[in-house]
Amino acid sequence: MSKKNIKYIPRLFTHYKEKSIPELMKKLNIENVNRIPKLEKVVINIGIGDARDNANALKNTVSELSLISGQKPVIAQSKKPISNFKTRKGDPVGVFVTLRRSQMFEFLDRFISVATPRIRDFNGLPNRGFDGMGNYNFGITEQVVFPEINYDKIDKIRGMNITMVTSGQTDHEAYELLLSLGVPIKKKKN
Repeated sequence: MSKKNIKYIPRLFTHYKEKSIPELMKKLNIENVNRIPKLEKVVINIGIGDARDNANALKNTVSELSLISGQKPVIAQSKKPISNFKTRKGDPVGVFVTLRRSQMFEFLDRFISVATPRIRDFNGLPNRGFDGMGNYNFGITEQVVFPEINYDKIDKIRGMNITMVTSGQTDHEAYELLLSLGVPIKKKKN
């Protein structure tokens, strides 16, 4: 067998197929496998307020996010001028990246097993980040929790927002899906 024919399958995707799907079928009382909620995409967003004044901050943030995600981020530009924030239309205001398929599962696996234990005073992700339609949203205050970031080379500590989009129709389905994948969300109080 040649090495060209071997296809890499992320560890978390294998866990989802083998363990999460049967577990979710029992917990959510779903008989059709196609109805089981699945993770569709993960969006990572970093806002940069000083990007217009400091071009180096934009460049550094793009390189840091590409190291974290393994994919080149998109620079988000302001859609309209806002005088209170001193932004003009077209000014860079942040960077974001959308991860799907194997890159999404790789990022999530690294986030769960490597980055969350490095978060200071970590007691679990908040359980109030669901939007009512099966998506989960939370923030991280420091990008240095990811081992890819060299602490000595960063110019500023920046936070980021991570959104996990699922095919779950309710918050409960998304919550159970993320728990079955190992995302450390605090338990909901009944």
